[in-house]
Amino acid sequence: MAEGSDEEVRERLKAALWFAVGKMVDEESLRRNRNATPQFIGALTEMVWAQIENVALDLESFSHHAGRTTVTTDDVLLLARRNQDLFGIIKEAVDQQKASKAKGKPNR
Repeated sequence: MAEGSDEEVRERLKAALWFAVGKMVDEESLRRNRNATPQFIGALTEMVWAQIENVALDLESFSHHAGRTTVTTDDVLLLARRNQDLFGIIKEAVDQQKASKAKGKPNR
């Protein structure tokens, strides 16, 4: 079964993002006893979408520059290099995953 055109997929993804952003804003609004307008949620969704597009393009460029067709954790770490806190969190997660995989492999 065909998934639909790229535009249809894009619209479904954007709708899912709008729903997720709206849910997070609603939860935070309730927690803080504040209100958020649908226009705010829409604007925030557009901003997040634009950021996601930029991140995707950067990751694709890093991968292509390295001669690969697949994005790796190295590309993600390169993207996060200017945000030390984010870099540290991602690096720690990558290192934990590598250590976990290394424990599961038998020694030869």
